[in-house]
Amino acid sequence: MFDPSAMDSIEDGPFHRFSDWPVRDLPVGPGIYTVWKEDLFIYVGIAGRSTPALDHPPFQSLRSRLGSHASGRRSGDQFCIYVCDRLVLPELEGRLREVADGRLSLDALTKSYIHANLGFRFAPVRDYLTALALEAAVKSAGLGKAGRPLLNPGNKPD
Repeated sequence: MFDPSAMDSIEDGPFHRFSDWPVRDLPVGPGIYTVWKEDLFIYVGIAGRSTPALDHPPFQSLRSRLGSHASGRRSGDQFCIYVCDRLVLPELEGRLREVADGRLSLDALTKSYIHANLGFRFAPVRDYLTALALEAAVKSAGLGKAGRPLLNPGNKPD
């Protein structure tokens, strides 16, 4: 049903570290991407939707979407929220007062975590609907060797 080369690319294709951001070979177009912590499959996402909202650019390409993730800013970025909630906060035992009074920035900690620990693979696709279908398949059935993503698995198929 899906282009096997796209599925191969997001599981075994070239690996790009967020610490090397910006990555020059990212296409400006729709696509699917996966985020990894070494061999652990963390997240699957897509880019290419046109957004009519005034506070968003009219088109989110792979480059702009992954750039948003690389920034570590949680506002408007579900991936950064997941990373902060599930991977950064557990490391802050005893430091929440610093966050509450503004001495410690969760956005800065999230960016630091992403750049120190995570990387991604990607595959351009022909259109947003193709990306959406691929993402749904990966969330529910997982990737061949890696399984389902840690931070955003979908419902398992019956």
